[in-house]
Amino acid sequence: MAELKFNTKLTPEEIDKNFEKIDFFSGIMDGLGETLKYEKGKAGAETFARKRSLPTVDVAEIRKSLSMTQKMFASVLGVSCRTVEAWECGKSNPTPTAKKLIYLISENHALAKKLM
Repeated sequence: MAELKFNTKLTPEEIDKNFEKIDFFSGIMDGLGETLKYEKGKAGAETFARKRSLPTVDVAEIRKSLSMTQKMFASVLGVSCRTVEAWECGKSNPTPTAKKLIYLISENHALAKKLM
């Protein structure tokens, strides 16, 4: 088998810096824990949806940046006003799909107007 070669323009120092805050052991242990839960039939939704692929969103901050009320923002997202309120006060979290939509709206405010 041929030796694998990794080509990059990054210096070894830059590569080290990119990985300095990643705890690989913890990630492996989390994965093993998820595998065990899956095998026992007790896997949660987070086992199937990778958390790292989801953007971080501050619902209240994004809504305010759009100069929208909770009711208006809820209408744009297709959820109830109480749902937006729960997200903003930390009682619940947006679904992965809602998080992605909120993120897209935060990156391009024109999308919110199109969805109204």
